[in-house]
Amino acid sequence: MSKPLHTIRPTSGLASLNLGELWQYRDLLYAFAVRDVRLRYRQTALGAIWVVLQPLLAAAIFGFVFGRVAKLPTDGIPPFLFAFAGMVCWTVFSSTITKASTVLIQNTNLVSKVYFPRLLMPMAPGASTLLDLAVSLVVLAVLMVIYGVPPTLNLWLAPILLLIVLMLGLGVSFIASSLAVRYRDVQYVIPVVVNLLVYISPVGYSASAVGEGQGRFLYFLNPLAPILDAFRWSIFGVGRPEWGFLAYAAGVAVVVFLVGAVIFRSQERSFADVI
Repeated sequence: MSKPLHTIRPTSGLASLNLGELWQYRDLLYAFAVRDVRLRYRQTALGAIWVVLQPLLAAAIFGFVFGRVAKLPTDGIPPFLFAFAGMVCWTVFSSTITKASTVLIQNTNLVSKVYFPRLLMPMAPGASTLLDLAVSLVVLAVLMVIYGVPPTLNLWLAPILLLIVLMLGLGVSFIASSLAVRYRDVQYVIPVVVNLLVYISPVGYSASAVGEGQGRFLYFLNPLAPILDAFRWSIFGVGRPEWGFLAYAAGVAVVVFLVGAVIFRSQERSFADVI
């Protein structure tokens, strides 16, 4: 018996994700990711050097402001190195949602005229972010050698934490990109929210600065806080991971990823008409 040309599947819930179709179009995801990298640095004087320069400049500013001026704790790690490690993890989240939130608007012709799983488009910036991450990790290793800070045996946790951050970023990206098709305000709201989150997350300072009590509990309700804190512990061995809040952050990331994907799929059919 020949296989059916088209299979009717549920259009709601997790079954609507159609993971098999996404796997069939994996080459397209790779093509989108490569194109994203090329377009990002095309007609720039420094080109791909910005991959290294951006987190270095941000770490220098954070290290000076939080470490030298505000005197916030960095757990005995040089402020610049401490901030750069935080930026490595933070950039996975911020770059993913910043680039993916407008990806459908920037590709209106593809969305309205060509068939493919639209979910691949907000996933592509997340895939291209992995290249930036690889370069940043090499720079982090070089800085650790320069500062004489040895890695710890807890490094096994770092890839897991980066995966959790990526899932959280992709989940938010699915929701933001689908909303941006109807409400263009999203492309202005996302950068503002990201800039606010970076200050209420332990990117340039240690979470020990928050203290104990209810304030610390509320602070760690931000899922990025326990992840960033544990990421530096996995590299430098400083601080103490909040394992309960870390499990909470992982749960939030999985839920946001799945809910975001379902919301995106439920709105996908109307993209071509609205965009």
